Amino acid sequence: MLHAVIMAGGAGTRFWPASRRDQPKQLLNLVGQRTMIQATVDRLGDLVPADRVLIVTNQRLVEPIAKQLPKLPAEAILGEPCKRDTAPCIGLAAMLLLRNDPEATMVVMPADHVIQPDAVFQQAMTQAAELVDAAPDRIVTFGIRPSYPAETFGYIERGDLLAGAVASAAPVFCVQRFREKPNSETARHYLETGRFFWNSGIFVWRARTIVKALQEFEPDMHGCLATIADAAGTDRFRDVFDVQFEAIEGKSIDYAVMEHYDDVVVIEAPFQWDDVGSWLALARMRGTDENGNTLIGRNLVLRTRNAIVQSDESHLVSVVGLENVIVVHTPDATLVASQDDEQSIREIVQLLQQQGWSQYL
Repeated sequence: MLHAVIMAGGAGTRFWPASRRDQPKQLLNLVGQRTMIQATVDRLGDLVPADRVLIVTNQRLVEPIAKQLPKLPAEAILGEPCKRDTAPCIGLAAMLLLRNDPEATMVVMPADHVIQPDAVFQQAMTQAAELVDAAPDRIVTFGIRPSYPAETFGYIERGDLLAGAVASAAPVFCVQRFREKPNSETARHYLETGRFFWNSGIFVWRARTIVKALQEFEPDMHGCLATIADAAGTDRFRDVFDVQFEAIEGKSIDYAVMEHYDDVVVIEAPFQWDDVGSWLALARMRGTDENGNTLIGRNLVLRTRNAIVQSDESHLVSVVGLENVIVVHTPDATLVASQDDEQSIREIVQLLQQQGWSQYL
């Protein structure tokens, strides 16, 4: 059966001050009428019912996520005791799924991407699952055709078209290599060659395939995860989880498995995709007015161009005579930043930690 594993442990620091430790990016309503994690679950539609959805997050977010997704059973939200990146998250999810479904196929995806339309996404996941059914040891991922030389994404270098792929479906290529986030010159080269995709971080595979791969490439990690999974359903689970998970060396699934695994194919994503990586994404997602401004909430702007301004209806923000700025108001913190330096918002979060001002984190 097809199961969905949604990774929802990110901190979303580039969306400070709206994003906080107890309400990170994936729990915010940045685009549309639903929060990002709600939209991610909604996107599955009838493809994966609620009883086959597993959300993996950090322990402090279990309750807030449960409030946003009341239709999910309590056991569908797994809280990690500490941050250990995506490989342990995915490996543990696979082992837990195998306890009840030895033939489980997993759709693995982040909770904080915008993907449209839902029907096309579901068709793409069905195509990926069929590719896995045809070759159960295969790993399927999705590549996004790049529209600019991004330095903030990993890349997938494609090889030949997969032999025997259905011509009417989205193109499927053998993966030649996974590439790390490039510098600007390399990113331009990737774009010019036409052989590279952005790595979407969305995967489809048999649960037993990824468990076997971790056993081969990351035996120590696999051992800790197997000990945790063996304790599932017992009163020892939480204690074992805390101890064993903390002992794991954190590592991404790309480093742990994808860069070493032979049978990987990439589907050129037929859906629209945006990782909503920073405040600048709001201009793409919500559009702009005649002056290039993206205005959310109650605000007044004069002689201002290419600004992103966010408030709520209870607080008026006025911006006069500025260009290329980000202005975000929350009840206890306000951000004013140049769009040319928006990556430094993470540094603000680090400074708050150094100052001990945890009330703003």
